[in-house]
Parts: sequence; C-alpha cells; structure tokens
Amino acid sequence: MNNIDIELNNNLKNDIDNKIEEKEQKSFIQTTLGKTISGALDVGIRMIMPDLIEDEIIDIKNTILDEGLKEGINQAVSSAIDLGKSTMGIFTGNFENISQVRAAVKNGGIIDNISDSLDFILNKLNNSEIIDKNIVNLIKKGKNSILDNVSKNIENEFTNQISSIEKLEKYETNWKNYFNDKDFEGMEKEYKKIKSEFNNIIPLENVIKNAKNIENLHLLIKNNGRDFNLSEEQLKLAEILV
Repeated sequence: MNNIDIELNNNLKNDIDNKIEEKEQKSFIQTTLGKTISGALDVGIRMIMPDLIEDEIIDIKNTILDEGLKEGINQAVSSAIDLGKSTMGIFTGNFENISQVRAAVKNGGIIDNISDSLDFILNKLNNSEIIDKNIVNLIKKGKNSILDNVSKNIENEFTNQISSIEKLEKYETNWKNYFNDKDFEGMEKEYKKIKSEFNNIIPLENVIKNAKNIENLHLLIKNNGRDFNLSEEQLKLAEILV
C-alpha cells in the first residue's frame, strides 16, 4: 500500500469516527434532555393542578408523551442541535465542549419547538377526549409555567454536565498522581470514579480521549500483574488504542 492509499484510508477512518461520535453525541443529548423535559412536564402539571395525587399526574404526563410529545421532544432536540450548529458555524459535526452544546440548544429554539409540539398534542387530546377537557384547558393556560420549568431544567442539566466534567478532570489528575507514585490501589480507586462519572457526560472528543488513555494504561498495568515497568511498545499501544 502506497502513501496515498494510507492517507486515504486514514482520512476515511477519521470521517467514520467523526460520524460515529456525532451520532453518539446527538443520541446522548436527546436521551438526557428528553428525561429532563419529561421531569419538567411532571413538575409543571403538579404546579398547575396541586390537588391531583401523584398517580394522576403521572398518568396525565404519560398520556401526553404517548400521544406524540415524546416524538415531539426528540424532534425538538434534534432540530435545535442541527439549527444551533449551523448558526454557530460548527461544520465538523462534533461539539468540542459543553458550552457549545448549551449554546446550540438555546440558539436552536428548543423551547419554541416544544411549545408548538405541546399545542398540537393538547389540541388533539381535547378533540379526542382522552383526557378530561377541563384538565386539557388548565394545562393550556399553564403552558408558559411548564415551558419555564423546561427551560430551567435544561439549564440545570448543563450545569450538572459542567460539574461532572470538573469531577472527571479531578479524578483523572488524582489517577495520574497515583500513577507517578506507582500506587495501584490509589489508581484503582480513582479509576472506578472515572468510569462512573464518564457515563454521565455528553461524549466529547477530548473527554473520551483522556478517559480512554487512562483506561488503556490502567488495564495494561493491571494485566501486567500491577507491574509498572511497561515497554515503549506497550505505552505507544495505549495511545494508539484511544
């Protein structure tokens, strides 16, 4: 294989990796914000109708979701991400940090999209009488309160994301300090924290790379009988596998 072929193969691999990362990012954001918005809907209904018992609130919320709002939320998040990226000039497809994700979602008009979807579902429910019309009308009147809750919950989620990244960076620093001291027990303790916190964070290229590099080194040492005397080849392999 000549140099041109190697370069083409590398470029193709990078393109595939970028597409996979973009898909993972979008899926994670949709799932995370979907749960966040669902929780906000729960709280919003409870605020509008405080006399309802918990089971009634859950039934109303689930009916609204099942009648189309769940798909509406997914579409709202997807559209907000795509429009937000376009507005911000992110053409690579991948977000590099949480601030970019937050700005894209905000600039992409997610609240307006959810508002439109909620209007459509409530009108459909009102015509079908699946939910009592009085309840539907109360939700319509209190829609702005629900949307305010959604907005606050989304902002809180991004605050939590930033906090999780800060924790992850702290655990990674601790792991590296234990690694330099050749203290495997300390490394193991921090490694478990890294694995746990990593699952809470939107997949970002630098976050994935740092965590994977630590994981590869950690497992190399563990599988090497906790012997820190790794060869140059093993160290390079740990970096290549990221």
